[in-house]
Amino acid sequence: MIRARRLHKLMTIVLAGVLAGLALAVAALPAALVFGIGVRGITEPWSELPASLLTPPTAQRSTLYANDGRTLITSFYTEDRVDVPLAQVAPAMRQAVVAAEDVRFYEHKGVDPRGVVRAFTANRRDGAPRQGASTLTMQYVRNVLAGDPGLTEEQRAKATEITLTRKIKEMRYALAVERELSKDQILAGYLNIAYFGAGAYGVGAASKRYFSKSPAELTLAESALLAGLVRSPDTDDPINGDADAALARRAYVLDRMVETGQVAPEAAEAAKAEPLKLKPSATPNDCTAVPREHNDWGFFCDWFTRWWSEQPAFGATADERQRTLRRGGFRIVTSLDPAVQRTATEQVRDVYAVDAPRVAPTAVVQPGTGRVLALAVNRNYSVEENPQGLRNRPNTVNQLVAGGGAINGYQAGSTFKIFAVLAALEAGLPLDTLFDAPSRIVTRFPVTGGTADCQGRWCPVNADPIGMDGRRTMWDAFGRSVNTYFAWLTERVGADRVVEMAERLGIRLRAESDAKIARYGARDWGPFTLGVAATTPLDLAGAYAAVAAEGMWCAPTPVVRILDAAGREVAAGRPDCRQVLDTDVARGAADAARCPVGDQSMYGGCAGGTAQDLRGRLGRPVAGKTGSSDGNGTETVVAFTPQLVVASIAANPDDPRDAVGRAVQAQLVDLVGRTLYESLQGQPVRDFVPPSESVARHATAPRAGN
Repeated sequence: MIRARRLHKLMTIVLAGVLAGLALAVAALPAALVFGIGVRGITEPWSELPASLLTPPTAQRSTLYANDGRTLITSFYTEDRVDVPLAQVAPAMRQAVVAAEDVRFYEHKGVDPRGVVRAFTANRRDGAPRQGASTLTMQYVRNVLAGDPGLTEEQRAKATEITLTRKIKEMRYALAVERELSKDQILAGYLNIAYFGAGAYGVGAASKRYFSKSPAELTLAESALLAGLVRSPDTDDPINGDADAALARRAYVLDRMVETGQVAPEAAEAAKAEPLKLKPSATPNDCTAVPREHNDWGFFCDWFTRWWSEQPAFGATADERQRTLRRGGFRIVTSLDPAVQRTATEQVRDVYAVDAPRVAPTAVVQPGTGRVLALAVNRNYSVEENPQGLRNRPNTVNQLVAGGGAINGYQAGSTFKIFAVLAALEAGLPLDTLFDAPSRIVTRFPVTGGTADCQGRWCPVNADPIGMDGRRTMWDAFGRSVNTYFAWLTERVGADRVVEMAERLGIRLRAESDAKIARYGARDWGPFTLGVAATTPLDLAGAYAAVAAEGMWCAPTPVVRILDAAGREVAAGRPDCRQVLDTDVARGAADAARCPVGDQSMYGGCAGGTAQDLRGRLGRPVAGKTGSSDGNGTETVVAFTPQLVVASIAANPDDPRDAVGRAVQAQLVDLVGRTLYESLQGQPVRDFVPPSESVARHATAPRAGN
């Protein structure tokens, strides 16, 4: 039995090879090749079937959605393709492709000797190659091999070259494929891999490209038109090429469908009479293709691509990860909330216009998950040229909100004092730690130059030398932002612990000079406490989110869920969270952070703040901090509830010497407050959990960070 099967296989190969050799030699190859007809190709051993022919590694577009899973942000692809099951393709489309390309598809075993002879006869009669001998299965084999990323460029080129050796190998593979796959599986594979012109690969992309509908909705006339394009997709493409040629091919396909009994003559005639009813739609590709009316989504999209490039799950290098995104067919539901994004963008543009020199990049983060709901900035996300002499305005694709590339960030001023609070609480100092804060303090930290240089020692002053000095607790000092208290506290706790705390909570020191000091000179970096290092609104929001989530830090993430092309969930899409602070320490810091924004500590420790009216306007418990860099070069506001964090920084990204001024801080408070208020509508009012008595009032032994 086995010998009989092997003999049948051999005879099939020989027959196919001989017939193919004759037809191709006469129809397509120079006469010299006829005498070299592939005896070697016919007789060489049966090759092992490449795995790609059973599971085609087709490049498929990945699609990015907002957090509702329906609102399209954009797509990413090298080839516009999305695989669809055969059951989701209109019967007329299936029939049309078979009629156009291989009427005996359901009768042969992968190679059609009758078709080879017919093509040979017709081509010999006409004197030119007009009919092909390729079955639909053979075309499937050729297309898969031509696009297989596992092959070299040379191997892929050989898959489509006009040679007898290639044709015979194609036939052998086709025969083998037919033993492994059903006819419907082969047809589905062909429909998903074929090129239909106008940049559309596969019937899913083609039906959308030409008719803005799904493959299941295709009519007879539309199906015949698409089926006709496969033979000459570049020249017959009715959008960019020859519409008359496309209609002629449509008529040919309809006639073939009548000949094979798949369509009644009157139905075919009616379809032929239909005018060309194209409804083209282009699939967006990459972040510059976000919907025009939602251009502000571009910065979130851009950050998503940067985030993707850092995920090891998608490849060994950033380039490999980007190829995976553009070929992998992922369905990505992002954390972008269009309503929150709209609110944040409106508030940002109330502070600065799109073409203003200064910006107010703003990030909105969800504590406990790290999901980023919005990234807003007063710029157009665009690669269009700017007016002469202007950088980054009104158009830019630089990541002004999340940082990266050429953007290191901005000084966030006293918002960094939260890290000194956390380091002190972790070291065992309570919130009611008293210090008689002077208007200026000379510390042991070395410094060179500037107004805070007292004979080589760092000697900061309070922003308001008259109203801030005196006995202060951590609550009071944080609320009133007393610089000298925190310089003293940092000296007592250790500047290196403050720096380590910031990095533990996700502050990335992107500026080379900052990173160098953190690595080699953190013990002497007292000014770090006052926010002299560059950061971004997103990093800052992520750090404060860890306080809001009682010590649970979550890496900021742009996604809710990622599904691969097979519909399986990808683990990289899940939140990356870990407990980095003792819960009581985090609660203590949140309690202190109620003071700056007009809320009251659970222990009544607040006695004034820098954004006093925020609590009353928001109408729910809130915490936060304001910050001003030296000379009011930048202004920063962070505010949070247990459910949401908003951080905004006003700066000039092109000229750090352009001080934004103190007055803009009130506008940022309004921006942050309104964004919180609108975004929390309909959500329950939640209060912060108070810290223990020991964290509030009693010195203790140091606490573990996690």
